Amino acid sequence: MRRSPHAIAVDAGSSDPGPYYLGAGIPFTGRSAVKRDLELMLEAAVVHKIPLIIGSAGGSGGEPHLKRDVDLIMEIAREKQLHFKMAVIHAEADREMIRASLRQNKIQPLGPVPCLTEKDLDDAVRIVGQMGIEPIVGALEAGAQVIAAGRAYDPSVFAAPAIRLGFEPGPAIHLGKILECGAIASTPGSGSDCLLGRIGAGYFEVETLNPARVCTVTSVAAHTLYEKADPLFLPLPGGCLDLRRTKFEQAAENRVRVTGSVFIPAEKYTVKLEGVRRAGCRTVAIAGCRDPVMIREIDNVIETVRERTKDNFAGSGLEYSLNFIVYGKNGVMGPLEPVRAASPHELGIIIEATGDTQETADAICGFARSTMMHCSYPDRIATAGNLAFPFSPSEFRGGEIFYYNIYHLMETTDPFELFPMEIVDV
Repeated sequence: MRRSPHAIAVDAGSSDPGPYYLGAGIPFTGRSAVKRDLELMLEAAVVHKIPLIIGSAGGSGGEPHLKRDVDLIMEIAREKQLHFKMAVIHAEADREMIRASLRQNKIQPLGPVPCLTEKDLDDAVRIVGQMGIEPIVGALEAGAQVIAAGRAYDPSVFAAPAIRLGFEPGPAIHLGKILECGAIASTPGSGSDCLLGRIGAGYFEVETLNPARVCTVTSVAAHTLYEKADPLFLPLPGGCLDLRRTKFEQAAENRVRVTGSVFIPAEKYTVKLEGVRRAGCRTVAIAGCRDPVMIREIDNVIETVRERTKDNFAGSGLEYSLNFIVYGKNGVMGPLEPVRAASPHELGIIIEATGDTQETADAICGFARSTMMHCSYPDRIATAGNLAFPFSPSEFRGGEIFYYNIYHLMETTDPFELFPMEIVDV
């Protein structure tokens, strides 16, 4: 705050933790940790009379996630006796509005996913749109000092204040791309430190605030490529960043200057939709194996357990799936693992059973765990159990599971259409 920033912003969410949190309506960040961060940011913003902008509030940016963070803001305001105008921008989508767009052929897959159907809409537990910069600029124009936004394009909370003041969208959005993960764009990287951004005519600069870290040309350029399939064109709501002429320069020991980033507007404005469907319940068991003979025969053991489970529950009518993740043998990359000749001395085995109900998942996982523990295999000498269990009970209920069934782009003529805003005097 001694550097007198014009805004404080935080990208508070992501789809990285997977579909569960969006479907369950549960934030993937803890309440006490978020309150601690919000107290620092909120008090600093109000005292210094600058905006605080929060994007993808509550993690997934749906209505229950947004409400958690808004409630925390109100709670802190009462405790600290703070007064301010707050904009709440909603991002949970009206599925009938989406249905109308679908019938007008205005929705396309984003990447290698199937075309959207009306059944997908009906099956979806929750759908959010990823807002661009415009709704946040609108909130600033409305006089909001604190902005709590639902699901948002990550750089938008950082780019919006600069674009509102008239700076070019290319450098502003690229600046937001670097700031979105804080000091991860520095060396050594950290997800726990802030980063300071400064923008001028045709350029921006980023620098660390912790003397233990520095921004370098390599660290900032690398973060430009972070989570991007194309190093030169970065798509975003309403267009893309063209980085073909971008240059990175070491302006000081801990500061990097970036020039040449250009925003190219799209012919049609599109909003990314994220939606999830419920897919049943999960139960898992975690075990270890150190028998070199079983390690050698592990593929046969797994296939035997699958067949015995299938035979045991034949005719039961249970709908289930049974999955084995073997760490030490392709557990991370599965069939894509290039290293095939490794000879591990121990394996970590996760047995995952899913079913339409928790009871089904429990039954399948319990049977598979017991069968694997006592499964016979060629050259087996031990007559006791095959597996070592680090925990008792050995099975854990994973609860409901969700899968993404909507990951599409929706055309819209109005960047505000999916994102209603309310103003609250706190």
